[in-house]
Amino acid sequence: MVTARLPLHLPLRAGGATTKCPLLSYWKPWQGLLARGLVATDGYGMGLMERTMGNRTGAILIAATLLCSFEAALVSPSHAQSAGGDGISNFLDNIFSGPKASPTPQTAPGTNGAPPWSGEDGASGHPLMTASAIRQAAANFQNCVASMWPDAARRNISQENFERFTAGLEPDLRIMDLMDSQPEFTKAIWDYLDILVNDNRLAKGREVLAKYKPQFDTVEKAYGVDRYIIASIWGIESNYSTQIGDRNVVQSTATLACIGRRQAYFKDEFLTALEILNRGDLRPEQMRGSWAGAFGPTQFMPTAFKRYAVDGDGDGRRDVVDNAADLIASTANNLKKDGWQTGRSWGYEVVLPEGFNFMLADKSKAMTIAQWQGQGLKRADGKPFPDTNEKAYLLAPAGMQGPGFLMLQNFRVIMKYNPAEAYALAIGHFADRLRGGAPFVQPWPRQERVLSRAERLELQQLLAQRGFYRGTPDGQFGGQTREALRSFQASIGAPADGFASADVLERLRGR
Repeated sequence: MVTARLPLHLPLRAGGATTKCPLLSYWKPWQGLLARGLVATDGYGMGLMERTMGNRTGAILIAATLLCSFEAALVSPSHAQSAGGDGISNFLDNIFSGPKASPTPQTAPGTNGAPPWSGEDGASGHPLMTASAIRQAAANFQNCVASMWPDAARRNISQENFERFTAGLEPDLRIMDLMDSQPEFTKAIWDYLDILVNDNRLAKGREVLAKYKPQFDTVEKAYGVDRYIIASIWGIESNYSTQIGDRNVVQSTATLACIGRRQAYFKDEFLTALEILNRGDLRPEQMRGSWAGAFGPTQFMPTAFKRYAVDGDGDGRRDVVDNAADLIASTANNLKKDGWQTGRSWGYEVVLPEGFNFMLADKSKAMTIAQWQGQGLKRADGKPFPDTNEKAYLLAPAGMQGPGFLMLQNFRVIMKYNPAEAYALAIGHFADRLRGGAPFVQPWPRQERVLSRAERLELQQLLAQRGFYRGTPDGQFGGQTREALRSFQASIGAPADGFASADVLERLRGR
């Protein structure tokens, strides 16, 4: 790599007068270097010049030197201006960028053998997710990364490490497809639970609990977080470190910080990833994970690592990837700081009485266990509730055809870890199974057909046309869609359980 500082505003003689190579002021690549602060106005490269000398900037600097030498033969500024307009500028551009007539590639190569970017607009419809916007941002990727150096410096990241950890970074455009993926079919909650809570994973979980019993003992005492919940998160997130993800976290977060619809959010994640490496908690090869930047067996985002990671064994590093003591303690610290209540459950499977008012099945309608008992709810396993003063809300993911669940404060804490109800239910249930608990008592309506994405979108649109749904139809079901469904079902005299079945869709179609 070239590291010498080159005096590029060379004093040249033209017609007996000294000049500072004015041709450079007409050449757009040189203007770009000045705008980015990579070359000082006195003509000497400053700051990040050495890092970028190995790629496009180095080519620009060398070409600029040739340009200044060429200018020595020119007679007048007007000649220089006309030459700098098209001919010389285009010639020098082509030295390292190729002829401008070359077409833009329609797809970008994938990484790690992954499929390449599709080259298509994102499904979200966001203006920054159009194919043209993605290509434009990708072309500016190196500039974008370099522009984040001042923010990195303010976080006490050394320039040497910034250059080291960002050297050679290229955007991983396949992430754009993954970010906006809209699968045609989603799994029913019972299928999701079948995949995540199975005998093989339970066996691995029990081995992990036995192997790291001293670490779990220490963490339970220090943080008051149930070991089975920590082991459950470990198992669900990465199948006990066997499915962590293989994408470069720095590359992924840099890509998302410079391209796409969530750049501000991922800029923080990218800079925090650099902080982690700068501090020495993890090595670059350890920071591999999901396309969104989550890494390690319990999938910490960089900012979550910064908030919650702890040194569990006192070795001076917070290694949540390969050090079990740090991993277990950091996950417990995360849950504790999010409000985990020691000695409490996440929730209970309950049986709902005939004629139950499903309008009460809403996260915003929490009541005490005693009040829910007054509504006729009972534990499915026949056991008494340990504390009838606890507050809970009712979740009925399959409506009247499936089990109900009273969700306590610790379920809300799990939802902070991952805000998906199916995920949080899987974590809680898997923890209970590791503890020796039984499968759910009540059956799921496995005979029900799962709606396709097109059908889910149609269902929301029909609910909106009838005035029940006030959100933007997107094919994604959540509390707002369930509330709208319940209101529609009540309006036609059907059980208002909020379950999106094929029959409800037919009723909305008027058939």
